[in-house]
Amino acid sequence: MATSQLHEDFSREEHVKGGTDRGFGLVFAGFFALLAGLSWWRGHTAWHYTLPIAAAFLVVALTFPRILAPLNRLWLKIGLLMFKVVNPIVMGLLFFVTITPIGLVMRATGKDFLRLRLDKNAKSYWIERTPPGPPPQSMKNQF
Repeated sequence: MATSQLHEDFSREEHVKGGTDRGFGLVFAGFFALLAGLSWWRGHTAWHYTLPIAAAFLVVALTFPRILAPLNRLWLKIGLLMFKVVNPIVMGLLFFVTITPIGLVMRATGKDFLRLRLDKNAKSYWIERTPPGPPPQSMKNQF
């Protein structure tokens, strides 16, 4: 068995496969049709421009979707760039707006849910389980 089959690959170089050109065209046709419908419903005149764009995307997607390949690749690259920029920002905000304040409040109130505080008088940190867990013999083939 090869080494690559024994362990997970945690490298960050992942190949991202984009959607089909037909699917890309249909999605954009639906998007521009939705914009046209909203514009028409609100009484604006932008539907005069967005409806023909939606129809063009629909016709090209159904008849000759390879024409949309450059736009599909460009859209994928824009999405990957947004992922690289927005993902760290969102994760940082999530951490500093939610996790950090909760941790500070817990520390200020003296909570230690993970029982990480050192107790020099403790003989063991083992926690007895009641009722006891499964028998050790049942844990032989876990994977």
